Amino acid sequence: MTMKIDLNCDMGESFGNYKLGCDYEVMDEISSANIACGFHAGDFMVLDKTVKWAVEKNVGIGCHPGFPDLQGFGRRNMELSPEEIENLCSYQLGAMYAFTKKHGGEIQHFKPHGNVYIMTYTKAMSGDASWAEAIGRAVQKFDKSLVVMGMAGAPTQDIWRNMGLKVASEVYPDREYNANMTHVSRRVPGAVILDHNRVLERAVMMAKEHKVIAMDGTVLENVEFESMCVHGDNPETLQGLRDINKAFKDNGIEVTPVANIAK
Repeated sequence: MTMKIDLNCDMGESFGNYKLGCDYEVMDEISSANIACGFHAGDFMVLDKTVKWAVEKNVGIGCHPGFPDLQGFGRRNMELSPEEIENLCSYQLGAMYAFTKKHGGEIQHFKPHGNVYIMTYTKAMSGDASWAEAIGRAVQKFDKSLVVMGMAGAPTQDIWRNMGLKVASEVYPDREYNANMTHVSRRVPGAVILDHNRVLERAVMMAKEHKVIAMDGTVLENVEFESMCVHGDNPETLQGLRDINKAFKDNGIEVTPVANIAK
């Protein structure tokens, strides 16, 4: 049986005259795009063309909602109520829906960005499911057929499954992990892996062996996931994704949009 994996990337993060990433070219190397909705990054012009490209290239479109924090790129903590989190997500889903409808596409998945993502799973790990449930409600009320994407090994997936939603777990070959399967803070030197050869090595190991090696050397085994994320703001991302695609093809791994394999 052919192994199937989704390759996703964060996109649409340019703003006005400021360009971030090589979105048009990267679209050829991924199966799903997490597109910013204007809160942590992006704007209405960037959102328009990024959705257009995804539709043209048959890439699965994901709503990628973040904190209203352009200055901090959505990577600073904000303490919001569950109601605020739900409406934050609903607002950005609405923006994404308008542009997908304009270009004849559909939203495939929903993946929180940055510290919305991190705070949601860390809260859930400590027993506070309120943010995960708020995200689940926003998706349920919009379109319960959307795939909700979250960190492999986090309790968020079970929370969303128990709400009747389709879920996909993901891993990051370009991010260092702690021994409990959380991300090492970006404030720690080396937390983001920039060497695309090392990213490639980790991606193949994750795909073939379902292993993640934490920053402290701990080997995390039997890591189940459907999707793999490579960050688009790394200048070596494009070549790195090309190398990953070639390695996956050589190893009999099919790259396919997450909607085809979510559980």
